Amino acid sequence: MSSPREVRIEQVAREDLVMFVNACFSCTGQREFYGDARGQTVSIEFLHQYILGNYRRLYRRTLAAGINHFNQAQIVLNLLAAGSPSDAAERGEEGALIAAALRGLPTQRAFRVLESLRARRINNRRARAVARDYVAGRGNLPFDAVKYRSKLRATVAHGHLKLPGELGAFLFHGWKKRGFTEPLLESFRKAHFSQEALYALPFTVAEGLAARHGVARDVFLRRIEPRLTQAERLRLQESAAREGGVEPPVDLERAPLTKLALYVLSLDLETRRARRVELHTALERSAARVLARAPSSLGRVAVVLDNSYSASGSLQKRRRPLAVALAAHYLLEGAAREFRAFWTSPVEAPLLATARGQSDLATPLLEALSWGAELVVIVSDGYDNDPPGAVAELTRVFRAKLDPGRRTALVHVNPVFDAEEYAPRSFGLAVPTVGVRDAEDLPTVLGFARFAEGTASLGELEQYLAARVTPWLERDARLRTRGESQAPTSPAEEVES
Repeated sequence: MSSPREVRIEQVAREDLVMFVNACFSCTGQREFYGDARGQTVSIEFLHQYILGNYRRLYRRTLAAGINHFNQAQIVLNLLAAGSPSDAAERGEEGALIAAALRGLPTQRAFRVLESLRARRINNRRARAVARDYVAGRGNLPFDAVKYRSKLRATVAHGHLKLPGELGAFLFHGWKKRGFTEPLLESFRKAHFSQEALYALPFTVAEGLAARHGVARDVFLRRIEPRLTQAERLRLQESAAREGGVEPPVDLERAPLTKLALYVLSLDLETRRARRVELHTALERSAARVLARAPSSLGRVAVVLDNSYSASGSLQKRRRPLAVALAAHYLLEGAAREFRAFWTSPVEAPLLATARGQSDLATPLLEALSWGAELVVIVSDGYDNDPPGAVAELTRVFRAKLDPGRRTALVHVNPVFDAEEYAPRSFGLAVPTVGVRDAEDLPTVLGFARFAEGTASLGELEQYLAARVTPWLERDARLRTRGESQAPTSPAEEVES
């Protein structure tokens, strides 16, 4: 039988790890409505160093837990800086997780990790091997050399890597002074002198050169449109909605769910009403694609959605909390046998939601509980101010007096990281809080909610993380065996987060 001291040690370890995983789902180091970027960065860096120093095995296994790309990159960088474990089995698992995580990151973020190795003066044997293998596994290095030129150059120079063909000359030996047989490299050289060559380049590279040549924006966008990625189309549409411009159309059938919700919310209400059927259908289909990849069958589900003013987000994360709420509506509706949604401020239709007013979450929560849902999901930033603390008291009384047998499951899904709490802000002990960045994380975080609730032991949490490692590595191995990369290998496939 465990002593009280051992029980307390296990409890602290479980709470530490739950806090860390929750932070890794939600924190991106960017400004939030109630918190600045500096506070976010300091808090998450402290958590990473604390967990790495005390629970290294679980720290690396968090890579396979479905956490966001920002924190995956931080873990990879910190593990490479810490050097290899002495145990061969530990070293092998850690190396495999690092390599798989790096391949799964968006290309620009993966190269940013490798570039950071130089800034932090990390150049041990494992770090060089990881950089070498990543670069060797890229399917279209000429494309990388053009789009990520400075990052690839820094990676190659720091790791003393050898590049095939003309790539070394292009990166290091004065590309302006010679021609290239590789078409994309030659197009990049010519684009500095000829407008026509612009349209063979990736959009982000061509955009700056087009401005240098004085090419009219509408002419440039019309001609570069075939080379635009889906993410670039969404960003251009969002900026056009803010500035009143006209940008290339978005392929609604390919857009990820949360990015599609962000695009919908960037449109004015009149446009949303005029395209209501089209946008509603696109959101339903996008949610169905998520559920096809991560099947989730739920019963009678009520969702309480926060569309108070703080859901408008920040300049760096414009409307993201509201977009997560909108996307969660469609995702949970698609997964549920019966479904009802309750908003803090009334909405004519989900895709017509706007961020306004105070955070009165208690009223819609009471309605959701009265409806008799088996699962109630609250999507909110955790600020309950009309009246303050109402949700915490309501859920406490509900659990203690009305539902001590826990027939109704309560989960709070929070897309905002609270730097002062080192975790997403919660509504108290009666309802577990899990962090998300995108609504697509919901199938994962709902499975993690029992750990946030405190009903599972440290051993169960360790088993949960360990069980996710093998399938994650097997998927990476299958992709490599088929010659596919988790990261895109051509301009048409390139998608940025």
